[in-house]
Amino acid sequence: MSTPRIEEVFKTSGVPTFTFVRPIEYERLFVFLRTPGRGLVIEGPSGIGKTTSVITALDELGTLEGTRRLNARRATDRELIAELPSTPSIGVVVIDDFHKLGDPLKSAIADFLKTLADEEPLDSKLVLIGINNAGDSLIHFAADLNSRLDTLRFGTNPEERILDVITKGEDALNVTIENKAEIAIDAGGSFQIVQILCKETCMIARILERCEERTSVRVSLETVRDAVLLNLAREFLTHARTFATGPRLRSTGRQPYLHMLHWLAQTRDWCLRLDDAIAQQQNHRTSVRRIIDKGYLEGFLRKNPSLETVLHYDPVTRTLAIEDPKFQYFLRHLTWSKFARDVGFPNTDFKATYDFALSFAGPDRPTAEKLAEQLNDHEVQVFYDKDEQYQILAESVEDYLAPIYRSEAEFVIVLLGKEYPRRIWTKFESDQFKQRFGEHKVIPIWFSDVSPGFFDAPSLVGGYVIDKTGDEDLQIAEIVSLVLKKLADSRAGNTEQDG
Repeated sequence: MSTPRIEEVFKTSGVPTFTFVRPIEYERLFVFLRTPGRGLVIEGPSGIGKTTSVITALDELGTLEGTRRLNARRATDRELIAELPSTPSIGVVVIDDFHKLGDPLKSAIADFLKTLADEEPLDSKLVLIGINNAGDSLIHFAADLNSRLDTLRFGTNPEERILDVITKGEDALNVTIENKAEIAIDAGGSFQIVQILCKETCMIARILERCEERTSVRVSLETVRDAVLLNLAREFLTHARTFATGPRLRSTGRQPYLHMLHWLAQTRDWCLRLDDAIAQQQNHRTSVRRIIDKGYLEGFLRKNPSLETVLHYDPVTRTLAIEDPKFQYFLRHLTWSKFARDVGFPNTDFKATYDFALSFAGPDRPTAEKLAEQLNDHEVQVFYDKDEQYQILAESVEDYLAPIYRSEAEFVIVLLGKEYPRRIWTKFESDQFKQRFGEHKVIPIWFSDVSPGFFDAPSLVGGYVIDKTGDEDLQIAEIVSLVLKKLADSRAGNTEQDG
């Protein structure tokens, strides 16, 4: 037998030869795989051993040789997948990365799984492997499928299993890695990451193959991590910058793409349910929700296919997930404040829940809606009542609105039409923000058919007059440009004071 080499022991891709460790879900996987007919969905983060475990279990069952392995990323394989429902006997078929299938094909596979479950053929078994929550998209196409298939969710691996990988590698190379406990923690539950860290550790220590005598390996985790991250930066920094910037760099915006990436990096299972994140992140609620609801996030990823190697977005479940565990490791160790500045966002700390709150009377809603729309396009956080109607439902309207106009918005933009001083709600709103005139936080917008002096406080403050006979869209665009400059100045002043 040849002497084991470092790249054979700590394998960074493919099925490990010396260091395979069964994940805690392995026994359940074994039973589910030998159950005839019934479909199996295996979910979980990348790099934690899903595919490796399936291959190993099928080999133990003696069915690996006849198994067809397909990958939803390959066009030729997608053609074969489309033919499966019309194939009388498919044998055992494993579809990896099935979350990458288009909706029509997912729907067809969902129907096929129902047929297999009902007929229980002994000669057909379909196994689907995908990232976290990937199975939810199948249930979307066939609600009654849930009770007709087995779903196995692989979590990140516990520390003791990661340590088992290191121990097997140590035995194969006849070494003792002194800081293996630190490495196990830093791997974050990923079998692939621990292989990378251990391989780098040994290479730095010049251990390239099995030692004749037991050898101690002493390399600090910081040294190993720096070397790994340097290599990963070459592969992933461009991806991170591309996503964080979004379709267009808007330095005055709330940076919704940057913050989604940051939230995703902090998840333990490398999968972010965006609706849950929005509920928890009030300061970014409207900016993030808008790019999801409007389909901007889905469209952006579609126009940047290179990002599909590291990220996957499911518009059905509104879930953003990391495809590559190396990308997750890279993101987890980013210095986010420096990264944000390098991308072009000098300030990521937003003290106010909203950048702007709009106050207007009902007859001026069309103008307010255009203004809100254009401001939202610049990814700032705008309070426009129509956009948050669902939040106001069942709430005390006064209790909900009062703090927004009193302090939660950086600026209040007031559209002063003829009806403004006559309406109950505008009277209530103006009572909340009137003390903010002295703070220079209220921006009045008059219409040309209204005298600027009809409302005492705003008439003493610089504002803008909309010419009712002119092009309203162009004037709103000018207003947006002006208030965004005001916002940028305000943030710059806050940053200097904080410093």
